[in-house]
Amino acid sequence: MKWKDLIMSELLDTYKVASGLFDLVDDKDLGWKPETGSNWMNTAQLVKHITDCTAGSFKGLITGDWGMPEGVDINQLPPEEMLPPAEKLPAVANMAEGKRLLAEDRKNAVAILSSLDEERLATAKAPVPWDPTEMLLGHRMLQMVEHMKQHKGQLFYYLKLQGKPVHTGHLYGM
Repeated sequence: MKWKDLIMSELLDTYKVASGLFDLVDDKDLGWKPETGSNWMNTAQLVKHITDCTAGSFKGLITGDWGMPEGVDINQLPPEEMLPPAEKLPAVANMAEGKRLLAEDRKNAVAILSSLDEERLATAKAPVPWDPTEMLLGHRMLQMVEHMKQHKGQLFYYLKLQGKPVHTGHLYGM
């Protein structure tokens, strides 16, 4: 299998499953987060993060534009600013916004991936500010999809902990 086919397959499946999970989130539960431990995103923040962690990362990998404000070099940020505490993360106002943002992110991620040729995915190096490990662009983009999958799984467990009737099929889109 080629990089583009693999990434696209994983990408589309992950968006499909995330969309199904979004359908199970009620606006009244957006403020919910686990009661034990610390530094948890609330559900609204988690939904927002799921909607912006893939296409934005793809854009950063391709263009070097990581969405930072003018004059801020992401490569010079201290770790606590690159990865702020949960309470500083943005949130969706409601699930209608979350669903709209997820659809936009899917459209943008698919467009970015579609614009790349197989050779670039298989040969170009893809540095990221948070990890100096040298890695191929295709591998790094697959990691960005895996990042979204991780948070999709987190949302599944948030729903489970809220008492929603979710099962393994919801986690895998079955």
